[in-house]
Amino acid sequence: MKMTERIKRNMQPDKPMTLISLRLPDHVIEDLKEVAPSLGFSGYQALIRAYISNGLRKHLAEREAQRAKDSTVEEFSQRLMAHGVPKQAIQEAAAEMKAGR
Repeated sequence: MKMTERIKRNMQPDKPMTLISLRLPDHVIEDLKEVAPSLGFSGYQALIRAYISNGLRKHLAEREAQRAKDSTVEEFSQRLMAHGVPKQAIQEAAAEMKAGR
């Protein structure tokens, strides 16, 4: 799913919710209860949802950026091959870039 589609879905007011059970250490719950009001949350569960949502959005954005990069590399590789650059040379160069050389 594209990020724009996710954003539209996430902005809907009455999103369905699923009840889950999650075991966390007591001290973590106590810390969450202490911190939640100072961050403007009505309770610790809302803060947990915010933490999960923020982390998930970050990772989804990173994944989408990597897909875009991979797509660009693939398109560039195809254009190089169309100009006569050997596929093996392109693959070696791409492997060197991934290895950080």
